[in-house]
Amino acid sequence: MTTAPAPHYFPIGIDPADIDFMGHVNNASYLKWVQAAVISHWQRLAPPEAVAEHLWVALKHEITYRKPAFLDDDVIATVLLEKVQGARAFYATIIKRGEDVLAEVKSSWCCLDAETLRPARLAREVVERFFPKD
Repeated sequence: MTTAPAPHYFPIGIDPADIDFMGHVNNASYLKWVQAAVISHWQRLAPPEAVAEHLWVALKHEITYRKPAFLDDDVIATVLLEKVQGARAFYATIIKRGEDVLAEVKSSWCCLDAETLRPARLAREVVERFFPKD
């Protein structure tokens, strides 16, 4: 029996280039952060051969912005893989500064074979690594 997916914590470094004309992080930077956090999650949990054989492309991101982030903030993204369905993976990412939720992101991704660049299903044993057993 599987349990809830293990969260992946991804610290975010805010760069001066992330700051917009209003003095806070530009909305587009959140997308860059989510992409980096999800790929980091994949690289941390998948076996090296699966990482070498597969690529991920984002299909959809739905971002709800809650509070602004600023240059000197300590920000962390918490990534949860909600489910894998065929060649697609569905993620929830919460971006926080301390207890403050800055943004909530739902995203879907497609797994590609690194050689053919065609959609590829992951082996069950690879998927199971993302959902710890009781």
